[in-house]
Amino acid sequence: MAEKRDYYEVLGVDKSASADEIKKAYRKKAIQFHPDKNPDDKEAEEKFKEAAEAYEVLSDEQKRAQYDRYGHNIPGGFGGFSSSHGDIDLEDIFSQFGDIFGGHFGGFGGFGGFSGFGGGGRQRVNRGSDIKVRVKLNLKEIANGADKKIKVKKDVACTHCNGTGADEGTAFTTCSTCKGAGAVTRVVNTMLGQMQTQTTCPTCNGEGKTITKKCTYCGGEGVNKEDDVIELKIPAGVAQGMQLSVSGKGNAAHHGGVNGDLILVIEEEKHPELFRDQNDLIYNLLLSFPTAAMGGSAEIPTIEGKVKVKIEPGTQPGKIMRLKGKGLPSLQGRDMGDLVVNVSIYVPENLTDAEKSTLTGMENSPSFQPSKSIKEKIFRHFRRMFD
Repeated sequence: MAEKRDYYEVLGVDKSASADEIKKAYRKKAIQFHPDKNPDDKEAEEKFKEAAEAYEVLSDEQKRAQYDRYGHNIPGGFGGFSSSHGDIDLEDIFSQFGDIFGGHFGGFGGFGGFSGFGGGGRQRVNRGSDIKVRVKLNLKEIANGADKKIKVKKDVACTHCNGTGADEGTAFTTCSTCKGAGAVTRVVNTMLGQMQTQTTCPTCNGEGKTITKKCTYCGGEGVNKEDDVIELKIPAGVAQGMQLSVSGKGNAAHHGGVNGDLILVIEEEKHPELFRDQNDLIYNLLLSFPTAAMGGSAEIPTIEGKVKVKIEPGTQPGKIMRLKGKGLPSLQGRDMGDLVVNVSIYVPENLTDAEKSTLTGMENSPSFQPSKSIKEKIFRHFRRMFD
C-alpha cells in the first residue's frame, strides 16, 4: 500500500492555513476531481476521496491538533485516523457537501448526474447523539494504561418496539411525500451549471416511512433512558485534554439506526512532585550546600517509587540529570520519555555566629572561588534560558 500523503500537501495549503483557507482549498480540489467531471477515471476518484479525507481531519479543530502532533500514526479505536481514503464511500462525501457548497450537494447536471456514485435519494440513517464524559487519570495510570468502569445515563433502544417507535415494531406506512426515498430532489441553475440538490423529506424527516401507531412503552420515540456501566481500556500515553472515541457506546438513535459514540475527555491529576513535559517528567531536586559541595546521594521520586542517585562533589545549581526511560510512553508505544532532574541548592537563610565565623574563614580560600571554566559553564546555562 502506498504511503499516505501529508494532508496539508493534499489540499495544497500551509500548516498555518486558516479554516477558511482549508475550506476554499478543499472546494477547489472537490470540483477539480469530481467524478462527474472525470468519468471512469480511477486516479481522479482516488484524489477526490483523498481530499475529502484530508478535509475531514483538518476542518476539525481537535482532529487537526492531534494530526499536527502525531501525523498519520494516531492509533485507531480511540479517535485515531486509521482509515484509508480507498475505503471512503463517495455517497458519504457527497452528503457532507452542504457545508461547502450550500444545500445538499447532488451533482453537476452539466456532467451527467452521478450514475452510480450515490447521487439519487436514499433514506437517512438515524444516528444517536454522542455522550461526552471526563475521565481522571494519575501519572501511573497514564504510564501503564488503565481499565476503568463508568456509569452513564443514556438513551437505549426500546425492547418492546425494537427501537422503531412503532407499536410491535411494525406499525409503519410508506411516506407519501417522498415515496420512501427519505429525500426530495430539485434541480437549480448555478454558475457551475445545473446542480441537483436534495433536502430531507419534511414529512418523514428522512426516514422514508411514518408511524401509524406509536409504541406505548416509549411514546413513539424508540428509546428509553437507562443507566449503563461501560468498561473502558484506556491506552498508555494519553495526555490532558485528549479526546478518545469509543464507537457505538453513545445514545441510541430515535426510531432505530446506529448508536452515537462515547467521547472520553482525559484529565490528568496533578502529581505532588513530578511535572509533565510531553513524554518527559521533570523533578526539581533541592540539595543542601554541604551535599552539593562534598557529594553524596539523594532520593528521586518516580512513577513506580523512589530511586537513589549519586551526587558528585562540586555539583552546581542548574545541573540537569536525566534518568533514561523513567518518563511516560508515547501514545503509539514506540518511545519512552525520561525523568529530567533539575538541581537546585539551598543557601541557608539564618546562620549562627559560629557558622558565620566558619564561612568567613573559608570565603577567601581558593576552593571557594569559582574557576574560569565553572563561570563559563554557569553562564552558558543561564544564556540557554533566554535563547
